[in-house]
Formats: sequence, C-alpha cells, structure tokens
Amino acid sequence: MNVVIVGHVDHGKSTLVGRLLADTDSLPDGKLQQVRQICARNAKPFEYAFLLDALKEEQSQGITIDSARCFFKSLKRKYLIIDAPGHIEFLKNMVSGAARAEAALLVIDAEEGIQANSKRHGYLLAMLGIKQIAVCVNKMDLVDYREDVFKKIKTEYTQFLRNIGIVPKIFIPVSARDGDNVASRSKQLGWFKGPTILSALDSFEEKPDAGQSLFRMPVQGVYKFTEAGDNRRIIVGRVESGSVSVGDKVIFLPSYKYAEIKSIEELNVRRKTRVSAGASTGFCLKDQIYVHRGEVMCKVGEELPFISSLIRVRLFWMGKSPLVFDKEYQLKIATAKVRVKLREIKSTLDASTLKTLKKKIIERHDAAECILECGSPIAFDPSAKVPATGRFVIVDHYDIAGGGIIAARVADEQAKVRQQVFLRQQRWEQGGIRTEDRVRTYGHPARLILLTGESRFDKKTIAKQVEKKFFESGKKIYFLGIGNLLRGLDADVEKDRVSRHEHVRRLGEVAHLMLDAGLIVVATASGLSDEELKMLQEVVSREAIMIVNLGEDHFRDGIADLCLDPKVSVTKNTLKIMKLLESQEKGV
Repeated sequence: MNVVIVGHVDHGKSTLVGRLLADTDSLPDGKLQQVRQICARNAKPFEYAFLLDALKEEQSQGITIDSARCFFKSLKRKYLIIDAPGHIEFLKNMVSGAARAEAALLVIDAEEGIQANSKRHGYLLAMLGIKQIAVCVNKMDLVDYREDVFKKIKTEYTQFLRNIGIVPKIFIPVSARDGDNVASRSKQLGWFKGPTILSALDSFEEKPDAGQSLFRMPVQGVYKFTEAGDNRRIIVGRVESGSVSVGDKVIFLPSYKYAEIKSIEELNVRRKTRVSAGASTGFCLKDQIYVHRGEVMCKVGEELPFISSLIRVRLFWMGKSPLVFDKEYQLKIATAKVRVKLREIKSTLDASTLKTLKKKIIERHDAAECILECGSPIAFDPSAKVPATGRFVIVDHYDIAGGGIIAARVADEQAKVRQQVFLRQQRWEQGGIRTEDRVRTYGHPARLILLTGESRFDKKTIAKQVEKKFFESGKKIYFLGIGNLLRGLDADVEKDRVSRHEHVRRLGEVAHLMLDAGLIVVATASGLSDEELKMLQEVVSREAIMIVNLGEDHFRDGIADLCLDPKVSVTKNTLKIMKLLESQEKGV
C-alpha cells in the first residue's frame, strides 16, 4: 500500500517515518547505529528524521525538500511510505508525492497546532481523491501529553476537513521522537483507547485491483518496422486501468477509430494473449489505422471517456505568475499535450481558510474551480472514475505551474457533431480493401487539403494547380468544388446563416467518403471560422486534414497548418503546399 505523509514544515513527518522504520525492524543492518555515529561525530543530537532525509541540503537545513520514499512491512502487508515536503515552497513536490497514494498520514504539531499548510495539504488530499486519512497529533510530549490539547485540535480540524468533504478515519496522539503510539501503545497516553499508527495503517483497505476497472491505455507512441519484410506498426503505451485480450475490439479516442487487437507485443518475453493495468506493452492491430501519441485506447462495449475541448476542473495553482485570461498554456493529461486557456473562473478558494473569493486571476497557492478551453478536444474521465485520465498538470514556460482533477465535462460547440461522427463510425461498413492496401497501391495516405481565407483571394486557381501537379506525379487526387456541392447535394439547404453549418458539415462528410476511398481531396471554402474548421476536423479527423489559409492568419487557436501570402505567385504557393504534404506523409 502506498501511503503519503504530509503536514506543515517541522511538524515531525520525517521523524515519524524514521521511527516507523526503526520500530518495525525495517532498516538495513547497522543503519541505525551508523546514523547515530554520524550525529555524534558532528556534535548533533540524533534525529530519527536523519534515517530518511538523505539529501545533504535537507540535513543542513533540517527540512525535507523532495519526496523521499522507503519501504517497511507490518505483519499484515508491505508499505511504500512517501515522506512529502511540508514547506510551502515545495508544494509541487508534495503533490507529485501524493499523486499515487492510496492513504495518508497527516501530521499536526500538538504545540504549534493547526497551521496554514495543515489546511492546504488537507485540501490537496481531497482534490487528489485520497479518502483514507489518519491525523497524527505529534509532539504530545511537548504539551505534557494533555488530552484537552489533543481534543481541541481534533475538533477544529475535523470541522475543517468536513467542509472539504473528508471524514478522517482516526485521530491519534503520538510522540514520534519517543515512539509513543507509533508501533506500540504508550503509558503516557493511557487516556487514548484507539489504535497505534501501525495498526491504523493495517486497518486501511487496499484499493480495488485496477485490472478490474475500465480499460484505458494512453498511446505513448507508434513504432514502425521496415527491415526484413517486417511491416508491423506497434502501438505502445502503459495500461493505466482495466485489461484487454487478443481479439478484443478497441476504439481510439478522440479520433473514433476502431480496430481489433491482432497481437500483444513485448520484447524478450513469452507471447501474451492478455495484459492488465500496470503493463507497459505494445499492440498490433488486425486492420491498419493511423493513430498518434495522446489518444486513449479503450475497449468497445465498455463505458467510454468523455470527449470535449471544454473541461470543468478543480486546480491548485503553484506558478510564480498567476493564471490569467487571454494567455495560452499547455495542458498535459496522460500522454496528451494540448494548448489550453482559462475560459471561466467559477470560484477561487483560499485553501488555508476555505474562504471563497471573487477574483479575476488565480494567484499562487490559490485553489479554484474553473473551466478550461483546450485547443483541440481531449479524451478524459472524471478523476473519481479513472484517476490516470482525470488528472492533469498545466505548464507555463516549461515549468509545471498548476495541477488538478477534472470534475466534469462541459459540452462544447462540436458536441452534437461529435456524437453524429461517433454513431457513423460505430456502424461504418468497411469494404473488402484495407486502408493500408490502398496506401501501398496508391503510394500515399488519404488527405483533405482545405484552402480557406477571405473571398477576395483566389484560392481555386491554387487548388486546381495543386491537383494538376499531384496528378502528374502519379497521386490519386480530386478537386472538390464547393459550388458543385451547393448546386447538387446541398440544393435542399436554404442559403442563410443557420444553414451554413449544414453546408460545411456536408462538405466534411463528402470529403470523408472520398478519403475512405484513399484519395487526396483538395477543396476551397471562403471565410471559414475557427468553429467551422474545428467541426471539419471532427467530421474528417484531425490528422487527415491539412488547413491552408490564404492571407492573414486570423484564427485565434492557430488552427491553420500553413499560411500563404496572396501576393506570392500561384506556382510558389503551390510548391509550399506540396512540400508540407510530402513532409506530413513521411511521418505516417
């Protein structure tokens, strides 16, 4: 069981861990004596914390700056103890240390009482979903083991935790330095009839086997082989939850691509037919599909993750600069990385007082509930259901500035189209020719090249030149005239603003049919907006569409793959499009 120990700086966390190691005979032979001798040589009093604080910087300053890990075992089971730093400057380290814990020991100094970080750490444990918490009121020897001091702290902190949805399993009075109520009962604390810390840990329940949960494997990468006739494409990643077997049908999200598992690939091991949570592994698929890092592989028939570009989150901000509107950050969730912006602040909370504040920015050490807008849709679960696909960090200028959990999905403007695409792909009837066979025969993958920009710029001449050049080079390409669609397939659609959405959607669906036939499609459409382009990316699939903008790049999300200068010759602009497509093909 993974257990994290948290609390305010100097409240005795490392001493408590050191005492647990010593009292359960979990130290290497001679380690305790060695540390005592080092302390004697340096004229320092022996501290059980020194058994854990291995870094020189920590011993010289007397504080823990990184999350130290150690093992010990009781008669019941083995434990991995994570000693997280208590100083406010190292909250990031505390969060990373607590992220995979199943239970927590929260330490409060009996003499100092409840401090700001005692409350912050309680809030962070709640945010991380850790429910099994034992509160250790330490240093009882400094208050003469008084029961009234213990009860006062218990009453005040119980009320605080209740306000953030946590009911601690137990409060335990201890003196870690002297070993009182750590692994054995204390005569000094005879008025306390509850368990020791060791027995409280043994009472915690282990979390259910992740292998029994919903199957989730974020794609880490795709390995391609070409030597000795080996044409495998192996999709690799770490199975975060659930299990999957050869022959199972899977779906990749957010691209909605379906496949069947042909084989499970691992190096230098006997061939497997099934893998479960915790396995880092690879898969070959029966039908060749093109997926990329950041997608989430799920099992068909199970409850699937949500998909949206809008997420409602609870986050804790640790950046040197505040989280502000109109600034672009990077969000990392599982293996996906997407651009993200602050869309709306629902509430800001002072985590040490639980006072709700009305603020227009989220400052350092603030906790907040807000809505984030991602540059592209992501697949995710509420963290309470699948933690690995429900937790995230936010990066600002290469530094991790914040982190949190996804509380709920917020429907974005593409939700309805996304549902239509999901139903289409779910019932798609595949022909007898596989996608990889078409790619091999035609010599290129299918792609939609979409030229957009202001109506005053001539896009058709460039599009037709691209069609001609590619055709002459042997590629299967077709110019899809938007006017042909308007006068034919779209003849039943009224020409008004409301129906423009349907015109664009139908353009995408026709292009999707032609891409399924393995063609390169080049089309033009003037004045498309960000939302219309995002809709086309949903209908066609993001990796199969290349967006070329003629003129000034006015798209707020930088959605265009290429921007062309209308003053440049048609020939030069055509060559730029051809070069970009060729470079993308090499990456497939």
